[in-house]
Amino acid sequence: MRPDWRTSGEIYESLVRRYVISGAIALDLGCGAGGVMELLGTQVGMLVGVDRHWPSLLYNRARTMHRVLSDVDALPFRAASFDLVTCSWVIEHVARPDRLFAEVSRVLKPAGHFVFLTPNAANYVTLLNRLTPKLAQAPLVRMLYGRAQEDTFPVTYRANTLRALRKLAGDAGLRVCTLETIHDPTYLAFGEIAFRLSALIERCIADERAVHIVGDFAKT
Repeated sequence: MRPDWRTSGEIYESLVRRYVISGAIALDLGCGAGGVMELLGTQVGMLVGVDRHWPSLLYNRARTMHRVLSDVDALPFRAASFDLVTCSWVIEHVARPDRLFAEVSRVLKPAGHFVFLTPNAANYVTLLNRLTPKLAQAPLVRMLYGRAQEDTFPVTYRANTLRALRKLAGDAGLRVCTLETIHDPTYLAFGEIAFRLSALIERCIADERAVHIVGDFAKT
């Protein structure tokens, strides 16, 4: 239907690739069991992964990653330690995003980059998620997307709008290089009719309310 369309993951990966260079020191926040740095980790000088969930760290598929058990908003690293910080599907879970952004700014080297991917709280899919009772979220995710209950974590969406992200960047001393939203009708693609309906809804949604946000912030 739209040959030029790219998924949010593809756009996120293309941004990360800009800064994956030999000798770079990279930090993957909330690394989980894998992700973009699983693919690109061998192309940097050093890769560090941080997660508060020990099983995810234990089974992370990035062979060259140094694993650190820690909260993402209280990082055990010296200031100006990293050239690149990546973060996918994490910001929506953080209770104090101001602390997260302050920590990212602190550990980034001057001119270092923070590249992230997160849901947009202004989108209807995210709104439905917020309105769904917490006890029902894990079973629904398992049924619809095939994810285990232990891979489902509480969400807060306290930083998940374009306006909030710009403010957090400014307060933390980060410059906005890229901040864009991505439309994606596949959330409801459980059949031909559902997909067509979802695609129709997407056409009516303003860009600022598209389901995903991808950002590239630089340390000033």
